[in-house]
Amino acid sequence: MEGEVVRLKRREKNLGNADPFNNEERLVENSSDEDVNEQLGHFESTIKVNFVKKQVVQFRRALTRLRIGKYGTCEKCGKMIDTDRLAARPESTICIICEREIES
Repeated sequence: MEGEVVRLKRREKNLGNADPFNNEERLVENSSDEDVNEQLGHFESTIKVNFVKKQVVQFRRALTRLRIGKYGTCEKCGKMIDTDRLAARPESTICIICEREIES
């Protein structure tokens, strides 16, 4: 899982670098079409970076639970998280039942 955090942090950096607003050669005075493309590119980069940041936080939470000996137990209800769920999403810190309650 620690390797996944490193991979995600690298991805976050690459996504940030791909943001058109971070391009040093960016023209301030663009045509309206170019302006729209830059805005959309910035918006897309921002969404992706925020998603990756949330994943990093979730993996770190799971790693913390692993260190304190609570990995595999739900943060909400305290029951064991299904092993199939952990195999598919090792960063899970809540069981599927609690996650469904949160989403509804």
